[in-house]
Amino acid sequence: MQNVISDKPIYVTQPHLPPLEEFIPYLESIWHSKLLTNKGPFHQEFEHALCDYLGVEHLTLFANGTLALVTAMQALRISGEVITTPYSFVATAHALLWNGIKPVFVDIDPKTLNLDPAKIEAAITPETKAILPVHCYGNPCDVEDIQTIANNYNLKVIYDAAHAFGVQISNRSILKHGDLSVLSFHATKVFNTFEGGAIVCPDAKTKQHIDNLKNFGFVDETTVVATGINGKMSEFGAALGLLQLKHIDQALARRREIDRLYRTRLANVPSINCVERGGQTRDNHAYFPILVRPEYPLSRDALYSCLREHGIYGRRYFFPLISDFPMYRGLQSANRANLPVAASIAEQVICLPIYPNLVESDQSQICDFIAAAHEENVVIDNRKQNLKC
Repeated sequence: MQNVISDKPIYVTQPHLPPLEEFIPYLESIWHSKLLTNKGPFHQEFEHALCDYLGVEHLTLFANGTLALVTAMQALRISGEVITTPYSFVATAHALLWNGIKPVFVDIDPKTLNLDPAKIEAAITPETKAILPVHCYGNPCDVEDIQTIANNYNLKVIYDAAHAFGVQISNRSILKHGDLSVLSFHATKVFNTFEGGAIVCPDAKTKQHIDNLKNFGFVDETTVVATGINGKMSEFGAALGLLQLKHIDQALARRREIDRLYRTRLANVPSINCVERGGQTRDNHAYFPILVRPEYPLSRDALYSCLREHGIYGRRYFFPLISDFPMYRGLQSANRANLPVAASIAEQVICLPIYPNLVESDQSQICDFIAAAHEENVVIDNRKQNLKC
């Protein structure tokens, strides 16, 4: 097998940042105003600019996406049980536990890897109050079927849209579905503000309520109306977000090129499947997951280790399943026997590096490496897990 691809490691992602010199005027403005937080001018400007870019009417900024998820549950007064996916980042379910809510895991669709609507109805009990689906990898959930189920059973729908910045279906923002949608602007995301997040709201009244909740429940200097939290985004994050919006279309275009090259180069590698896109009319190419099928000469974990030995740091998103972690194992719905699709996908997935600054030569060699591992029928000692890469 070939030598290390690059003298520098190639990680699964790299934060996209604007030219530093373009950020300096924003910093100078903050230094001059001395306004660092508490809905300063950049915060307010960024909220409006994001609404315009995303095609939504109302949103409220947060310090991070997890706080936004936790607050979304509070805002809709969710209790009891919430149906959700085991195939996501652990923050999805943690937000439920932090609110004293019982997660109920149901299986995923084998193509979209999103919550399978056909499995939701059977999991509904008198204690079910909401559905928490995830637009996994930016692929849209089956929003119509999920909403039909929610309407039939009088359930709320809160979308974890951490992966879905800018995604559209039928030329309409995916964020306009459900009762609330929650975004993440973490450093690993398509659009980042170092740390950050937002809740997309259906109306001004809901936005005002959430604005209060993220500021300790204050409505004025002396009046507290709810048990709120400190979830506010700083002026630094908001300023960076404003600048990032000027560059996001270029970043998304480059991601699209990387996605296209991967699909072209890996199309003829037997037993390596690129996860299909979900029919969105505008994609953000947030991740590039492949599935290493059992017929491939290396197991998923063996290929993952072999790639790392050659300086390629993919990630097994999402492995283990959320339901495999200790705080969830005791739940009846966490039994892998009830989650066969999610369990199978979790054992096969590797997300390959994708970010705007990934150079084509490195990407081509990643593809060549995966193809060569198949063609050369790499030998593995299954007992000792010694890789001869």
